[in-house]
Amino acid sequence: MEDAFAQGWRPLRGTQLSLVEQLTAHVTGLIRNQGLRPGMRLPSVRAMADAAGVSRCTVVQAYGQLEAQGLVRSRAGAGFFVCAPPMAPSGSIPTAPSTPVAPAAFDALFLMGSMFSAPGRGAHNAAAGVLPPAWLDIELVGAAIRSVGRTASSTLLSYGTLHGYRPLRQQIATMLQSQDVPVHPDTQLMTVSGATQGLDLVVRSLLRPGDTVFVEDPGWYVVCGLLRAQGLQVVGVPRRADGPDVEALARLAERHRPRVFIVNSAVHNPTGSSLSAGIAHEVLRVAERLDFLLIEDDTFADFHPGVPVRLAALDRLRRVLLIGGYAKTLGGGLRVGYVAGAAPLMRQLVESKLLACPTSPELGEQVVHRILAEGQYRRHVGRLRERVDATRNRCLDQLEQLGCRIEHRPPAGMFVWADCGRDSEQLAREAIALGLLLAPGMLFSPQSAPSRMLRVAVPMVDDTLSWDLFTQVLGRQPR
Repeated sequence: MEDAFAQGWRPLRGTQLSLVEQLTAHVTGLIRNQGLRPGMRLPSVRAMADAAGVSRCTVVQAYGQLEAQGLVRSRAGAGFFVCAPPMAPSGSIPTAPSTPVAPAAFDALFLMGSMFSAPGRGAHNAAAGVLPPAWLDIELVGAAIRSVGRTASSTLLSYGTLHGYRPLRQQIATMLQSQDVPVHPDTQLMTVSGATQGLDLVVRSLLRPGDTVFVEDPGWYVVCGLLRAQGLQVVGVPRRADGPDVEALARLAERHRPRVFIVNSAVHNPTGSSLSAGIAHEVLRVAERLDFLLIEDDTFADFHPGVPVRLAALDRLRRVLLIGGYAKTLGGGLRVGYVAGAAPLMRQLVESKLLACPTSPELGEQVVHRILAEGQYRRHVGRLRERVDATRNRCLDQLEQLGCRIEHRPPAGMFVWADCGRDSEQLAREAIALGLLLAPGMLFSPQSAPSRMLRVAVPMVDDTLSWDLFTQVLGRQPR
């Protein structure tokens, strides 16, 4: 056991993470994941140092840190042994471990729970679908908050309105109309607490247990989790570089007769591709012929250069519901989104919203309205998109240098869909042991099929610690 363990760690030199920190993180991960169980003996200082090619001083310091954390204890003349986990005092509230433990099932709930764990806890997050706070414009948001505060009225203390803050709806409608989506702010639009809540509301309102829903394969993993939680049958439609495989869509729709197809048209998550006009027309033809609704996820559309092809624009909101929001570009704390669709469908959704959450918080909506109305949002998004694009190109180059294969270089967005050359779930489990959280390809498959694909968040390339850990877990050096 000792020899196998000693040979299982290889130091990564020339990084900001010291050898002591690397070894400490490695052993910590093994203990958290029960690869090392209470009572097991660690390799001797000499054996560990000789096997890894580091100094004995490095091993002594790492073991000392582990002992200080209560993870191991030394016995005079016998070595270091793994401790039993401490018992929580009676009545105390258990806290999350400093590094997540890979579960038996690496699923969406585990990844989301780890991503949004308490500050200062959890693995180094390279799997998040959000940009680093430092990339966003805190001054822009702060100024809008202060401006709203100076002009605050009693409406901020009330429940707001059922459809959402009307000036914001008018502003969103103006933006969508300028992009050829014919939406009326009063009858075809409502605000929600983020795009995810909008999707949840649509699913709960329009579908019943046993209904069949089509999703893209690959597609956003939260969608499949949400649908299955509602007792719905989920069928995947292959996604290509220009949109869904329309031949497969038609064939599957004939067989399964879906109620809904959820499509990420612009800047697809996870591939970064966008819908072409020809494919969009074909999707609409199939939906009309076989009579199912289309839910268009517009979450990442602002990262698209220019106006993207939207099903909602081509269909004129007859059988398309458009869902969007501002968390990705302004900050996750601003839970402001919207749903647009045909008036009869919107009445049904508004009634469902009344039962679930009567109104949307107006403070955040007034802040977002202030940013949109003052014309600052477009400039902010332009700067943000330039930074994302430049970073994505660097990330693509670095991934290819590490031997990863990218079949289609994404033209936009904050993700790269990369073939890492091995089972990416196993890779993600090994990364957790080092304190790095990755998003393996099986999460993006409706069937949770084994995959060599990995969704890489492009800001990781600028995070030296994360990239060094990623390189280490890949077991490759740049070419």
